[in-house]
Amino acid sequence: MKPLLFAALLACACGARAGVTVRDDTGRLVHLAAPAARVVSLAPDLTELLFDAGAGDRVVGVIARSDFPPAARALPRVGTEGSIDPEAVLALAPDLVLAWPSAGDARALARLQALGIPVFRSEPRELAGIARTLEALGRLTGRGATASAAARAFRERLARLERRYSGRAKVGVFYEVWDRPLMTVGARDLITKVIRLCGGDNVFAALPGLAPQLDREMVLRADPEVIVASGADGKRSAWLAAWRAFPSLVAVRRDNLYFVPPDLLQRATPRILDGAQRLCEDLDAARARRPTGK
Repeated sequence: MKPLLFAALLACACGARAGVTVRDDTGRLVHLAAPAARVVSLAPDLTELLFDAGAGDRVVGVIARSDFPPAARALPRVGTEGSIDPEAVLALAPDLVLAWPSAGDARALARLQALGIPVFRSEPRELAGIARTLEALGRLTGRGATASAAARAFRERLARLERRYSGRAKVGVFYEVWDRPLMTVGARDLITKVIRLCGGDNVFAALPGLAPQLDREMVLRADPEVIVASGADGKRSAWLAAWRAFPSLVAVRRDNLYFVPPDLLQRATPRILDGAQRLCEDLDAARARRPTGK
């Protein structure tokens, strides 16, 4: 056998034995003997990212609310974020499970891991982490080239938005995640990073937790220049209308009440930059409404 051919075959054999090892967002090493061929996703964000990484054909099960891309809607369901059905997962014979560590059914995940199913946990805390997750999923599923191209496109678009908007005059923003109870986002949430990308300041960034609760008096005291409403079902016009009962708010006086579809800001996927583009344009509109000299 020719030396070069022997070396190539040896390298392939070693690569096959080495398998795939990726560190997830909790610091755990996830090792697969070979790229995953059957993946169950336990978060809508991760379902979408798998398709973005070119591994949509490897997804065999998802949870409720996995509705994008449209092809994901036809996949078998294995529960909800807070209530996973381990038996339904096991019936799909996955060689990899993807999960979001800040939610979900911890007991179900522990059971799956105890049965030897590798679990990759993803929860990016910076926008750049979305690109890294794409690359990780590409390695885990053997779709490295497609995933790398998607990650590169994301980074390039993110950089363009940062150059265009991040240095603009600051705008105080209140992002309303939910109405009853009233909830917002803290400093660690990606939405706060999007607000910053657009040249804004989350007026409640100092509050602890990912989704801190507050009352309307706190919003009145903070007096944000912009209020952005979102939520689970996308029907938030009533939320914005409710703030018109407080005409002392700058956001109300200047009609800086905006809606951004929740899936464009509340999912850690490349579509978050679509939401960022909308939010940046809204903050520009708010700047244009400032009295002269402000």
